[in-house]
Amino acid sequence: MLSFEELYRNAYKLVLKKKGEPLYLRVQAFEEDWLVNEIRPRILAVLSPSLLSKHGAADTTTAIEKRMAGETLLRALKQAWEDHNLCMNMTADVLMYMERVYCVDNRKPSIFLASMGQFRDYVLRTSVPSHEDLTVAIVLNQVILDQIRMEREGDFIDTTLIRSCIYMLEGLYETGEEEATKLYLTSFEPTYLAASELFYTSEGASILAEADAGTFCRHAKKRANEEQDRCRSTLSTLTLPKIKAVVESNFIKKNIREVIALEGSGVRYMLDNDRLNELDMIYDLISRVDPKKEDLKQAVQLRIVELGNEINNAASSSSAAPLPKPSNSGDDKADRDGKGSVERPISQQTTAAIKWVDDVLHLKEKYDNVLVVAFQSDQNLQTAFSRSFTDFINAFERSSEYLSLFFDENMKKGIKGKTENEVDALLDKGITLLRYVQDKDMFERYYKKHLSRRLLMKRSVSMDAERQMISKMKMTVGNTFTQKIEAMFKDIAVSEDLSSNFKKHVAQLGDPDPKRAEFDVNVLTSTMWPLESMAPSYRDDENNPFCIFPPQIDRIKRTFEKFYLDKHSGRQLTWQANMGTADLRAFFHEMKGKKTREFNVSTYAMVILLLFNDLPPGQSYTCEEIQAKTNIPFNELTRNLQSLAVAQKNRLLIKEPMSKDVKHDDRFLFNENFYSQFQRVKIGVVTSGNKVEDIDERRETEKKNNDTRGGTIEAAIVRIMKQRKELSHQNLIAEVIQQLTARFLPDINMVKRRIESLIEREYLERVEDAERPAYRYVA
Repeated sequence: MLSFEELYRNAYKLVLKKKGEPLYLRVQAFEEDWLVNEIRPRILAVLSPSLLSKHGAADTTTAIEKRMAGETLLRALKQAWEDHNLCMNMTADVLMYMERVYCVDNRKPSIFLASMGQFRDYVLRTSVPSHEDLTVAIVLNQVILDQIRMEREGDFIDTTLIRSCIYMLEGLYETGEEEATKLYLTSFEPTYLAASELFYTSEGASILAEADAGTFCRHAKKRANEEQDRCRSTLSTLTLPKIKAVVESNFIKKNIREVIALEGSGVRYMLDNDRLNELDMIYDLISRVDPKKEDLKQAVQLRIVELGNEINNAASSSSAAPLPKPSNSGDDKADRDGKGSVERPISQQTTAAIKWVDDVLHLKEKYDNVLVVAFQSDQNLQTAFSRSFTDFINAFERSSEYLSLFFDENMKKGIKGKTENEVDALLDKGITLLRYVQDKDMFERYYKKHLSRRLLMKRSVSMDAERQMISKMKMTVGNTFTQKIEAMFKDIAVSEDLSSNFKKHVAQLGDPDPKRAEFDVNVLTSTMWPLESMAPSYRDDENNPFCIFPPQIDRIKRTFEKFYLDKHSGRQLTWQANMGTADLRAFFHEMKGKKTREFNVSTYAMVILLLFNDLPPGQSYTCEEIQAKTNIPFNELTRNLQSLAVAQKNRLLIKEPMSKDVKHDDRFLFNENFYSQFQRVKIGVVTSGNKVEDIDERRETEKKNNDTRGGTIEAAIVRIMKQRKELSHQNLIAEVIQQLTARFLPDINMVKRRIESLIEREYLERVEDAERPAYRYVA
């Protein structure tokens, strides 16, 4: 036996003697003879009928028999390939000099590469006897596919054996050594992918028909992971992106829409029952096949709008319910020593308004959690969520009013006892809803109305929270939105200084009257405050009369007017008695213990009560006489008399006859026998208990808002045209809408009417010769 060195030297000498070609050819011939006469028979011998059953013979074998027969073939090929590979590596080492000289000079493939081609041609491409159209390579592919199918169905297979045969296919090429010509890629992979397409199409339909959406998602994720592991451990990583695409296309993409829409287990069910893990799987699956996630987005949007409309309908039903019986609205609380208090019940419709906001916030919080936990804060879905909330919030015509009421109730008592962080979080939630409201000008109108009452009645729990709210609104909707609101706060601050200076002025006058009433006043800028909503309630036959104050109050009023107008000449003061309050001290002869009590009442109630100072005990006034002496509007008079004489807790007046309604000829006398265990009593003004506008009030508010919008639209048109000088009709409409959308969504017809109005007033003119309708600015 010759050593490796001797074999190498002999081959080296033959090449030197120009015998390289005979050596090359004889090695090839020897290898061919070996493969044909030794290896091929061994491989053909293990091809049992069970492996050929799909190719003409009847399949009567069991799965176990087929698996064992397949493993026998794989084992035989593995052994033959490893032996051949080892031998040819050793041969190539011996013939190294021949390959460097003879093969290179004559452009022959290396002996190793040539022998690999021989194994491919004489073993794998050998036709199977009695199956001329069948080769060993085809049977090998089918055996591997059968083994993989068994594994997919839950059986255990010898993955190491399959991996060895895959190595063989990766080491053999169609021609040369180009990556794309590997037998694995040209022979096995296409059949594997085609079989996988059929398998996953069938399995997807089967799972969809038999299981629920959650089961489908778990199975799809499991299959995707299995294929990934299979490519890394059994097949080749070259196939990983391709089989991934097969699973996604045939198992996921073909069924995901039906999975999402499945009744009783689809996305709607998952959302309603907080199945966040399953929603996360749905998101993961649809992300693989649709970057925009359209089906998931539509399903979630539809559910948000449905739930939002349910909230809207519930609120509408509550607001349409019969109103509760009249109740005391002015806080109905009594203070012992000015400290203890009992919160007044809010009206049914105000409760409905706050519940609407709370329900929307709860819905928002829920879907924010879904977005973060299940949908990975997907920007596309976040935009869709926002669009859905915008749709149903703006579909509810009272959204602006209800949101303002929500802030109003919280500013008055909802934030009491809360920490700064809790207050900040509450305001942020409300501001979030404000972002969705399109008619922000309507919200501003309501917010100013409610804010004015809080400021003037001193009902805000925290002025810091009020200013914090304004700051958040400014950041959200801009400075223009909050200008008038900030001016309201400025008026209150200026009024405090004004009242302080007036008191100093009175002290300097040296008024000798020890019983002179103390006087605080708020001077409001008429253009900044919602005076139309602050005005008294008049009947149709009343001519906006001014209240007649008692002499002692009128004297102070005139003194203040002179003091103010001396400093601000040219201004005019209009007194709003319906917005004020007064503290009175009353003496009761028949009361046990301390005979005085302090009462906090409205300004109108003060005017009424002071009339009885000049009336002998037991004497009375009719309602008509009280109105004649005070000039209080009848609606306001009725409400104040009800609070003083009808409300059960604190009847300072006695009404004859006693009834809920007040008529012109009803008589009122002072209640000498009044008793309260509290030293300080607050008497509110009776209302219907309804702070939400009724239909008529709503129409009036909308009318006023539309009038304001008309002016805003005209200002925008003039601003645009002044800059552009000339503009087409369509472009002008588009720019107006773009400018005003942040404040409200302009109605196209209203914009057209405003354009016509500006043309009539000669701010604009039509361009006569333009191809399309256009306008020119008239300087």
